[in-house]
Amino acid sequence: MNTDKAAVQFGTLGGVFTPCVLTILGVIMFLRFGQVVGEAGVWHGLAIVMVAKMITVITTFSLSAIATNTRIRGGGAYFLISRSLGVEFGGVIGIVLFLAQAVSVSMYVIGFTEAFVAAFPDTGYSPTAIASIVNALTFVSVFIGAGWTIKMQYGILAILALSLVAFFAGALPHASLENLSMNMAPAYAENGSVFIMFALFFPAVTGIMAGANMSGDLKDPGHSIPLGTLAAIGVTAVIYILMAVTLAAAAPREALLGDPLIVKSLSISPALITAGIFAATLSSALGSMMGAPRILQAFGKDEIFKGMRFFAVGSGASNEPRRATVVTFLIAQSGIMLGDLNALAPVITMFFMVTYGTLNLACFYEGVSRNPSYRPRFRFSHWSLALFGAIACGVVMLLMNPLWAIVSMLIIGLLYFLISRAEIIARWGDVGSGVAFEKARKALLQLEDEYFHPKNWRPAIMALSGGAWNRLHLAEYSHWMGAGHGVVTLAQIMPELGENKVSRRREAEKRLRKYIHEESLSAFPVVVIDNRLSDGVEALLQAHGIGGMRPNTVLMGLPKKEDRWEEFCSALRVVDQYERSIVMIDCAEDGVRWQPPHGSIDVLWQGAEHGELMVLLGHLLKQNTEWRTKPLRILAALPPKGDSQGLKQSLVELLKLARINASVHVFSSEDLYVTLAKRTGNSAALITQFTPPDTEGQDAFFEWTGKLNKLVPDIIYVHSARRVSLEA
Repeated sequence: MNTDKAAVQFGTLGGVFTPCVLTILGVIMFLRFGQVVGEAGVWHGLAIVMVAKMITVITTFSLSAIATNTRIRGGGAYFLISRSLGVEFGGVIGIVLFLAQAVSVSMYVIGFTEAFVAAFPDTGYSPTAIASIVNALTFVSVFIGAGWTIKMQYGILAILALSLVAFFAGALPHASLENLSMNMAPAYAENGSVFIMFALFFPAVTGIMAGANMSGDLKDPGHSIPLGTLAAIGVTAVIYILMAVTLAAAAPREALLGDPLIVKSLSISPALITAGIFAATLSSALGSMMGAPRILQAFGKDEIFKGMRFFAVGSGASNEPRRATVVTFLIAQSGIMLGDLNALAPVITMFFMVTYGTLNLACFYEGVSRNPSYRPRFRFSHWSLALFGAIACGVVMLLMNPLWAIVSMLIIGLLYFLISRAEIIARWGDVGSGVAFEKARKALLQLEDEYFHPKNWRPAIMALSGGAWNRLHLAEYSHWMGAGHGVVTLAQIMPELGENKVSRRREAEKRLRKYIHEESLSAFPVVVIDNRLSDGVEALLQAHGIGGMRPNTVLMGLPKKEDRWEEFCSALRVVDQYERSIVMIDCAEDGVRWQPPHGSIDVLWQGAEHGELMVLLGHLLKQNTEWRTKPLRILAALPPKGDSQGLKQSLVELLKLARINASVHVFSSEDLYVTLAKRTGNSAALITQFTPPDTEGQDAFFEWTGKLNKLVPDIIYVHSARRVSLEA
């Protein structure tokens, strides 16, 4: 019986159909189905069965679609969800599903104990002691190996079939239309409802995961899981429907509600029913005891939490999860100490509803993302059906017990947060990237039509920051001006040196990406190779970006050496020709990182042509924590013979329309430099306009910038492409 000598793999019948049937036809059918029919009546009882089966059928469709779309390893539903929705959702479901399966062992063992005590009341042992002994025997059977357990299930299936024959043979002669008529309508107990009965019954159909949990031990899981699971659902659905009608017709309501062993009382052979209960409960306990450790083992292999790696270790050629089996036994024993079947059933229902809902959600995302890699061989699933299944699971949870449903969601949210904080880098792809790609594709197509309207303007900044670490403040300013509202690209233009330019470019982009990650910047890296700055800028403007996500603003730093000024001005003219806005930053590179100078943000208003973009950039700066306390001032230069009050009033109205808080200060522009020297004594940054100079005006422009940088710590020169409107 040592399965360690050779790996054991199972087919559809032994690995999926039999475990599913034995888990579905379990303790609830024999010990609680009479109560469900008695309280809910025939119509509500059949509705409970059909709704429960509908949810499991839809979930099985989703399970089958994902199972036939990927190479399945151990871990069942956990493996499928984690490879679809990603490591965070997968980790949450791994924990929830493991606990659900482990606690299910408690429920089935307690069910066995109830039947055993009823059959043998004078054993001298307490129910808790009997349950503990049975739990230990179940643990030993599974610990030996899955091969041994699977072989036991065929005999158990035969006993279960005989017990059902015995029930129907004994109940049908007692059937009458009078009983059936009296039991058609519901008769709920005080504070009872159809949802409470649904919560009590639903664990009876949760066995659909019994086959999937054995995924790592199946010869062909992609074939066996859909076929075996759907066959098990169909067979057991017929049995439950026939059994509900038969119970209602064969026994009065008082007997259904007062006799927990009504199935045994109606049977032609009570001994066979007792054997059937023993077989059903033990097989269900064995199935859950086999499935839960395999989930924990797969969870440990993925190293979502480092401490769980201990449970990834398997034993023998079949890789039996014996360490995880010990943990499952301990959790099951804890549930046994609670000792209340009615208390455990709703908790297990919540666990499984969360799992089923998430599995449907995974199938929905796979389908709606239109990922080319999503090509399931199972063709009966559609994203709309999966979405309906996910919503149905959530609604049923709320209707059954709103408090526990909300608590379950909070626990899941907490687990998701803890796993996401762990920043696990998954070694597998998930549907998240596919969904993001599909959203981006649709958004880009939409932007093609709407992007150029001033209302939709957002800062799409391409910062020529070199290696970024060389001119740190340029990267900082690009991040500040993006302010969480735009797209930032850090661009580097490398000279063409030697023959290995492709590898040099790749390495430079890798370093730039690392810098972005270390500084927690919301930015993208791009590197081009060109010997001339203007040619490199032109290459970037031509090729970088797609659709409406092309850069609309180029951010540059002023060169410190005069011999580079001519090439720099040439690059400015290239940017202007491509109708992009230009922002030039002149700041002290030795300043404190991520710390702007003290003082106000001053915007030198010289007209709306460039002024509207300047005001908007000043407003975006203030959105950052580092700039939030700094006042925004509009310094308006009054033209000769201009109306001071009229200019101030128009700017105040413009700012009001723009929903931007700033003070307005109007002054004479006769000697602009002298006036600025007086007005900007307490400025952190001065935002002023400029026009890219032609060849003749380059020297004068150089002198002007050199003169201004003596006034204010940081100067921001802005040339607008005139696509911004503050009134939009």
